[in-house]
Amino acid sequence: MKYIRERLGAKLFLANLMVILIGVIILAITIQVTIPAAFNRHMGTMTDNDMGMMGQGQGQGLGRTLFENFRASMFESLGYAVTASVLAALLVSLFLSRRIVAPIRTLTDASQHIAEGHYEKRVDVNGSDEIAQLATRFNQMATQLEQVESMRRQLIGDVTHELRTPLTSIKGYMEGLVDGVLPSTPETFDQIHHEADRLSRLVDDLQELSRVEAKAYSLDVRSVTVSNLVQTTVKRLTPQARDKRITLHPNLPADLPPLQADEDRITQVLVNLVANAIQYTPEGGDVTISAACQADEIHISVKDTGVGIPPEHLANLFTRFYRVDKSRLRNAGGGSGIGLTIAKHLIEAHGGRIWVESKGEGQGSTFTFSLKIVK
Repeated sequence: MKYIRERLGAKLFLANLMVILIGVIILAITIQVTIPAAFNRHMGTMTDNDMGMMGQGQGQGLGRTLFENFRASMFESLGYAVTASVLAALLVSLFLSRRIVAPIRTLTDASQHIAEGHYEKRVDVNGSDEIAQLATRFNQMATQLEQVESMRRQLIGDVTHELRTPLTSIKGYMEGLVDGVLPSTPETFDQIHHEADRLSRLVDDLQELSRVEAKAYSLDVRSVTVSNLVQTTVKRLTPQARDKRITLHPNLPADLPPLQADEDRITQVLVNLVANAIQYTPEGGDVTISAACQADEIHISVKDTGVGIPPEHLANLFTRFYRVDKSRLRNAGGGSGIGLTIAKHLIEAHGGRIWVESKGEGQGSTFTFSLKIVK
């Protein structure tokens, strides 16, 4: 019984065998019940003259003999037919059971490889039945797991690299102070504080990214106006823009309808986009914040006159830790490469989209996101 419980092939074979046995029993009972009527119909074809040629006793004995012979012949024929049918059915059942179980065993072996961390394992899909559909879903799952594992490894490598940079700088400054190579001046301590602050921002960004990607946050969705969002953003970033002599230009129509959104989260997105625009726009440049109605959405754009983005980098710009020019942007005080990823997740959580357009390097960039209008 343990063998049968643990093997699907044995269960299928036993099920087919039971069907065959039940069919044989029903066939035998049916024949046993119908034989007398069939024999009587057969005997009814004999004429009265045929019966009269025999005596009464002789006729009855002959009838019993004929009946016994008739029944024996029927069961003998049935025995041969049933034996041949059972043998054929067993062979076919065994063949079909193995055919059905074989792809399931393949899936079992493949799932074991996946469990052991070999995410490249796939199974062949033959046909379009339920097992083939299961194999297709399994391959899709394996592909997604492989992508997640690849992203996990990449994230670990990126985080390690990003954390190592400020830590190495802090360690270098401290060793210089201990060895007396660097003077104990406010400038030196300011540099150490700057690197520590950079490390703190990176950790905060990583925590925020983890919450956003896991959707471990709630949205306080309510009716908000675009003008309030833009005013809050401009007020917060005006000092940063003034330091670089960059002009912030709000360009909003007066008749914009309200949005259905979480005001704090959308402000976070807008501040991130405008801060990036200020960061990568040369001194004396312009950053324009505009909005326009498109069907049942409002498109909010942040356009700058900055360094621009080569076309081949546009598709990957919202990938975590992605930078167009890692060394140049890091030296220029660029961020962690996480802000745009966070912005993308927040906008998509609102049911919107976010994208970027740029004509090329040195020709500025335009980041745009869409949100639903309140109905």
